[in-house]
Amino acid sequence: MIEIFLKTIPFFALIGLGYGAGVRGFFPPEATAYLTKFVFYFALSAMLFGFAANLTITELLDMRAAAAYLWACAAVYVLVMAVAFLRRARMEEALIEAHCSIIGNTGFLGVPLLVVLLGQGSVPMVLLVLTIDLIVFSSLFTVIITLSRDGRVDSDLPRKLVVAVAKNPMVVAMVLGLAWSATGLGVPTLANEFLTLLGAAATPCALFAIGASLADKKVERLAIVSWLSCAKLVLHPLLTAFAALVLFGVEPQAAGVLIAAAALPVAGNVFILAQHYNAGPARVSATILVSTLVSIASVPVVIAWVSGF
Repeated sequence: MIEIFLKTIPFFALIGLGYGAGVRGFFPPEATAYLTKFVFYFALSAMLFGFAANLTITELLDMRAAAAYLWACAAVYVLVMAVAFLRRARMEEALIEAHCSIIGNTGFLGVPLLVVLLGQGSVPMVLLVLTIDLIVFSSLFTVIITLSRDGRVDSDLPRKLVVAVAKNPMVVAMVLGLAWSATGLGVPTLANEFLTLLGAAATPCALFAIGASLADKKVERLAIVSWLSCAKLVLHPLLTAFAALVLFGVEPQAAGVLIAAAALPVAGNVFILAQHYNAGPARVSATILVSTLVSIASVPVVIAWVSGF
């Protein structure tokens, strides 16, 4: 346990460094936005392409693992929405709270952290979780909130969803990587060295950007924020463990990666959705901050547990 905790310290120290730079004004929001864009469009995409290019589609599409993760996410989603409705929250607020409870920071934090601590064998499950988050639940959120506001689903919505997914560089990188893998050709040495060099920038830059993005976040409505953080950091991984190990019989090592991914703090892109739809952005912002801070202690515990799998 202590060994795992010590291994996670450099990751969270980079987040802390970014946070300090943001709070001091040394790294203003504009700089954070451009650093995030560099990670999103270049460094992390290069890393994901490299991972996917060394996989096969059958390794990524483990149907038992996908079913287990989807079941756990759906269970948490419904529960959190039900609690929100009991408080008489609006549909938009209930939806964004449910989104907070299942969408972890898999891209910027999970990919570098879990691959280092759980090994290269964790890559297929990490990419599976990322795919489900980016495609399934982002699309579900958009469909439900559109239906809630307009009373109907726009006939052009499917096209918009496909375009939105196609414009996401992480999705594009994974698809292109799998397509290259399907050709049976290895990645040329020069290209591989380029991808490795660019992808190596993803981890420090992504972690620094996470910290810097937390600098302007404040905690309010602590009771709700605490509940949502608990749902994400505790309830989500527990239900994922139940679904993977008990209901669907997922292979233990793959189940361990799913559980660890479910234990990650709330992703920053949830705040973008909340801001876009005016659905409790301050609450989401606070939940990202609190869940990230608490995850410094909770994530090593979960990783230490699943490492035994």
